[in-house]
Amino acid sequence: MSKITSKMKRHVKHELKEEGPTVWVGKEGLSPQVTAQVENQLQNAKMVKIRILRSALQTETAKAIATRTAEQVDAALVEVRGHVFIIYRRRKKPGAEPAKK
Repeated sequence: MSKITSKMKRHVKHELKEEGPTVWVGKEGLSPQVTAQVENQLQNAKMVKIRILRSALQTETAKAIATRTAEQVDAALVEVRGHVFIIYRRRKKPGAEPAKK
């Protein structure tokens, strides 16, 4: 999972304050389709607001789903508030090699 500064967190929260969620996690939980959609939106917009439907919360908490999502797409978890969370990832530069772990 990426690191993010508190100043950048404030900026991302402010940018998405008036926006609605663009991805929903449904009863199937964090499926490969949801992960692919999040990845696609991160490539375009750097930040994504995601809502977790109550049916997905039957098996795990919102914090657990948010953390797992951020880890799978290599992004920073900005905030979890209720059933909504925000993740952020810097845009990858074209031709840059991915970071080695």
